[in-house]
Amino acid sequence: MSIALNPADGTEVAYDAAGEGPAVVLLHGSALSKAIWRGLGYVRALEGFRVVRVDLRGHGRSGKPEDARAYRMARHTGDVLAVLDAEGIAEAHAVGYSLGSRVAFSLAATAPDRIASLTSLGGTFRPQRGEVEKVFFPGYLEALQTGRIEAFVEGLEAAGRAVDPATRQAFLANDPAALAACFTGTEEDPGLPEAVVAQLSLPALLMAGTRDPQRLADSRRAAELMPNARFVELPGRTHAGTLAPAGPILDELIPFLRSAS
Repeated sequence: MSIALNPADGTEVAYDAAGEGPAVVLLHGSALSKAIWRGLGYVRALEGFRVVRVDLRGHGRSGKPEDARAYRMARHTGDVLAVLDAEGIAEAHAVGYSLGSRVAFSLAATAPDRIASLTSLGGTFRPQRGEVEKVFFPGYLEALQTGRIEAFVEGLEAAGRAVDPATRQAFLANDPAALAACFTGTEEDPGLPEAVVAQLSLPALLMAGTRDPQRLADSRRAAELMPNARFVELPGRTHAGTLAPAGPILDELIPFLRSAS
């Protein structure tokens, strides 16, 4: 594991980098960590690329500010650019899931010279006010504010959200105060206007599950707006189930990354 520092606020950003070839930066979703990409088989499948896995701030082994202002999108994108700078990577393909996809969209908009292509998995460019509780459960913030991360997982299970053992373990590894601040920052994120999305001319692959209606609609709309984007449905997948099994995603992702390289 390596550490980069965001020069704007000094937050430590934990990451791993391995392999040779075009750089691919993997950005996980809320309440997860960079470990999800290895556990689900994405790292092994990306042989022939330099794979950079980042723990987004508030997650994994990265710094965990407890102020929602520390989770403004500019801080997230600054973290990723700090990692690329630390590794001497001038340009990378950005692959993001959920929160990670929103970071990838923002990177494409604000640092286009650093992002070679965009892959969004269960992602969106739109504002997220009111969306977090739809993904998790009503009262998620109050559960985190108890100071017990177990209360968050218990709330998920009580709401009937299926949580596999690996994801449950990943959720339990979170700091509740930092996760609450991150979610609050997410709710305040204004997203990107459609006019900005329409100007993103980089190659893009946008994928979402058919049982993830909001991200499905948003991904389809982004593909309509972006001149070099392709939209792919993931039949039967919910938002939480976007990444696994990895096979159908990798069947689209690997050829896309090779052609975009």
